[in-house]
Amino acid sequence: MLKKPDHHLLICSTCKGEDKAEALRTSLQGKLPSGFTIRKIACMAGCAHPTTVGFQASGKAQYLFGDIETAQDIQALAEFAQQFQNSTDGWTNATDRPRPLYRKTLSRMPRIEAEERS
Repeated sequence: MLKKPDHHLLICSTCKGEDKAEALRTSLQGKLPSGFTIRKIACMAGCAHPTTVGFQASGKAQYLFGDIETAQDIQALAEFAQQFQNSTDGWTNATDRPRPLYRKTLSRMPRIEAEERS
């Protein structure tokens, strides 16, 4: 039985347009760990740093990266996806993330604790 994806990589389709978002989605296909989906999202408010990419998973910190432009950035996203998935709470230190993403982190939002959800 196939496992339902529980981690999500989000690509802004507004920053540089639908074609750029689709090209980025295509270049990430097959590079992400099993359990990830790729979603194109209309605007994640990272407009000053196109193209923006986010990471989400239930019970984990959320990330927004910007200025994703190069093949090295794409490879770094794939590496971070594995790191993010392996983390119990999604929390990673900037110095532990793949080097190309070091200065491209726009935000890290802490996970919502179970007792905060009610």
